[in-house]
Amino acid sequence: MSEPSQPASPPQKARRVLVVGIDGVRHDVLLALPTPHIDAVAAAGFLAAVEVADGTPTMSGPCWATIATGVTVDKHAVWSNDFSGNRLGVFPDFTTRLARQDGRRTYVAAGWDPLVTVAHGGPLFAHPSRLSYSAPAADTPQAWEDCDEQITRDAVRVLGTDDPEASFVYLGAPDETAHFLGCGDAYERSVVRADERLGRLLAAVRGRAGYAGEDWTVIVVTDHGHVRAGGHGGRSGAERTAWVACSGPDVIAGRAPDRVRHEDVAAHVYAALGRTADRHWTLDGRPFTAGPRAVLFDMDGTLVDTESLWWRTVEALARELGHVLGDADLPAVLGRSVHDSAAHLHETTGGRRTVEEIAAELDRRFLAEVQERTVARPGAVELLDLLERDGVPLGLVSASPRAVVDAVLKTLGAHRFQVTVAEGETPATKPAPDPYLAAARALGVAPTACVAVEDTPVGVASAEAAGCVVLAVPSLTPIPAAPGRTVRDSLEGIDLDGLRALVAAQDA
Repeated sequence: MSEPSQPASPPQKARRVLVVGIDGVRHDVLLALPTPHIDAVAAAGFLAAVEVADGTPTMSGPCWATIATGVTVDKHAVWSNDFSGNRLGVFPDFTTRLARQDGRRTYVAAGWDPLVTVAHGGPLFAHPSRLSYSAPAADTPQAWEDCDEQITRDAVRVLGTDDPEASFVYLGAPDETAHFLGCGDAYERSVVRADERLGRLLAAVRGRAGYAGEDWTVIVVTDHGHVRAGGHGGRSGAERTAWVACSGPDVIAGRAPDRVRHEDVAAHVYAALGRTADRHWTLDGRPFTAGPRAVLFDMDGTLVDTESLWWRTVEALARELGHVLGDADLPAVLGRSVHDSAAHLHETTGGRRTVEEIAAELDRRFLAEVQERTVARPGAVELLDLLERDGVPLGLVSASPRAVVDAVLKTLGAHRFQVTVAEGETPATKPAPDPYLAAARALGVAPTACVAVEDTPVGVASAEAAGCVVLAVPSLTPIPAAPGRTVRDSLEGIDLDGLRALVAAQDA
């Protein structure tokens, strides 16, 4: 079926991303300090704690490499602040990948040598389109403050007058201050100064001549924490707890993802620019975009082409009982349980056989059809593969008997689904909300955080009554679009970003 007509869309804004890395800012210290510019980013999006992964040393090199590349330490192989032996040629940073592979304009401003020079096995940022580099005059807190000031001035000029699509600006003074003086007053003042520099970067962005036609994503991130005396590299909570703040057109204010990781930063950069990550990149991160906590699939007619088999089964038995099925019978047959359809045939055929007898015969015939003729619908297996790979919990919510569900699972793969619900396993079946409520409850998520994929009006009614966001892919009966419901012709081409957009539209 064709999509309903829509009003003309406004011109699409140019996407831009700014990542500001502030080295070594303890999460608890950040929350206690007046940092209005980080607070503003968080208010427009979110601020979330990040736990440095168990296998990652709590050192700048490994953590920044994970942030910049979107892969974990076992892939990029930066195990310390000596980058020697790294695999950054295979897993490049986002500014290099975007510049080299897509011809995008990218920018990096940093003063720590291994980020941008060959010192100590670098550079991490190998080939951005433009680079600002200003090393500290000495390895002291004040020299690093001076360095950060120069870096900020350079970045303000570039961000305000040039047009980089993706930028990374590094501020290192808080970390150096903690190393020399511990996490006391001087350290806190350095964190506040870093926030002030962030404010100048954001002002440069807002002051751009073309700002009104741009959509900016801003990510502010730290790499690791510190012990109170100032060091890091161990496994204490203070050292392992980092944080990320993010705002932008794809992020819902006040709604952070359930889990935020360092590797998600690069993944979100790509997503914010509309760049679909190639599977060959083997990214470990996921975009921050709020998405479904689970996807709940109807089975017959949605994932497998069994709705036509069901109709044919009911039609054949109805004919034997003296009734020819027509359009008027569709609501009582498609998407309904065996018992509901049997009750309908009992009534329309004048009670020639009991409901129980009709149901048993429908069960027997339909199971035989499914076992012999079940095939997946176009795009179904590809979508299941994608969601499984991305770790999205999946549920199967069917109005078919358990024997039929289990037969179909042999085709689809039972391992894909964390929960399956069949007819008779809830107090009521579709169009009641019970099956979807049961599946969401078994997965431990709210129905409103689930996308339900359905092919019949009866199934849509069930999912919407449960509170799910609905993606309808009609099989035999048209389904109109409606608030909270998106209608597509096929599962082909649907991906996780598309499902995220459904959830974002529902929450907007």
